[in-house]
Amino acid sequence: MTRFFPFLAWLPLLKDRATLRTDVLAGLTGAIVVLPQGVAFATLAGMPPAYGLYSAMIPCVIAALFGSSRVMVTGPANAISLTVLAVMAPLAKPESARYVELAITLTFMVGIWKIVASLAQAGKLIDKVSHTVIVGFTSGAAVLIINSQIRNFFGIDIVRGADVIHTLWALAEHLRDINVATVLVGLITLLSALIWQPLNRIVPAMLVAVVVGSAVATFAHWVDPTITFKTVGALPSALPPISVPEFSLDTWKILLVPSIAMTLLSLAEAVSIAQGLARRRSEKFDSNQEFLGQGLANIFGSFFSGYLASGSFNRSGVNMAAGAVTPFSAICASVFLVVALIFVAPLAQYLPLAALAAILFLVAWNLIDRREIRYLISDKFERITLLATFAATLTLRLDWAILFGVAVSLVVKRLRKPD
Repeated sequence: MTRFFPFLAWLPLLKDRATLRTDVLAGLTGAIVVLPQGVAFATLAGMPPAYGLYSAMIPCVIAALFGSSRVMVTGPANAISLTVLAVMAPLAKPESARYVELAITLTFMVGIWKIVASLAQAGKLIDKVSHTVIVGFTSGAAVLIINSQIRNFFGIDIVRGADVIHTLWALAEHLRDINVATVLVGLITLLSALIWQPLNRIVPAMLVAVVVGSAVATFAHWVDPTITFKTVGALPSALPPISVPEFSLDTWKILLVPSIAMTLLSLAEAVSIAQGLARRRSEKFDSNQEFLGQGLANIFGSFFSGYLASGSFNRSGVNMAAGAVTPFSAICASVFLVVALIFVAPLAQYLPLAALAAILFLVAWNLIDRREIRYLISDKFERITLLATFAATLTLRLDWAILFGVAVSLVVKRLRKPD
């Protein structure tokens, strides 16, 4: 019975008041953390800001109920969001109605693929996606995240989606057009996050940073009304609106390869996070069950305005550090997020894009696993996979970069001689 309804295994634990109280408080912390992250990741994905928060609601609840991990939190993620933009931008204008429709359809398709993988007991196949590929991809994604936010951080007009070379060239050409006030807001936001980092467990540093950045921008405009900043804009309703994926055969053909690549990436990311957390907590982990939970999360999410969701390293780490015992903490985080949005949604109009850019710079820096890179570089075979995937991430479309990295890793495994 628990194979199909895994929540039956942990629900009895909530009879313990201490466990219930701990999970509720961990959920409250998680809701606070996802507020700035959800908006930032939606911006990164080319989606309207509210969709990042919608993706942290229903998908998070479904993954908690049907997944295998006790403490992993599902929702919008950094590398996943960037890849969504890379896949969707050639097909429609970011944040347009058509773009949102395609992103939701992609989410539904990925959910279907994950269900198929679960039913096929394909848990072991995810090991074919080498850890080195993930490290190389996420490192390249970190560079692309920084690249995508240069326009917002410096307040200059650079074509959205430009590659690294064109972005740097455009920045050099527009040095005189840099908006000093915008840069200062970004720098103050970044500095606030770094200074507050030691107190991150009390109040999330990212939340403090965006509040400080927004306050500075508002004060600057109050002192001198001629100083203006591009902002996120007020968020709509706290409850996610109903949405419907497109079931056109032509659309599914267009999204077929991207959906497969995104399935590989999101499953590899979610499973690696969940396995790591399970080892630290000495818990059993069933990858096929997690496939099912992640698949259902994305399918349900696609009908409630959620774009592609996966395991979140940052929020999962915060959840565990907050003492979460069961997946009920993730469910509480979704409920608290809805409540918080009722009060916070109108305030988003004061959130400068420069502050979001600063937060994403910090996210990108944390995405680079420098210790692991040094270790992999020292191995001549792993070095090939790492550098090839990193280069492919910067030069190819991201869905193809993942597949290319997997192909290279398989070739390298053949070349490696047994020790």
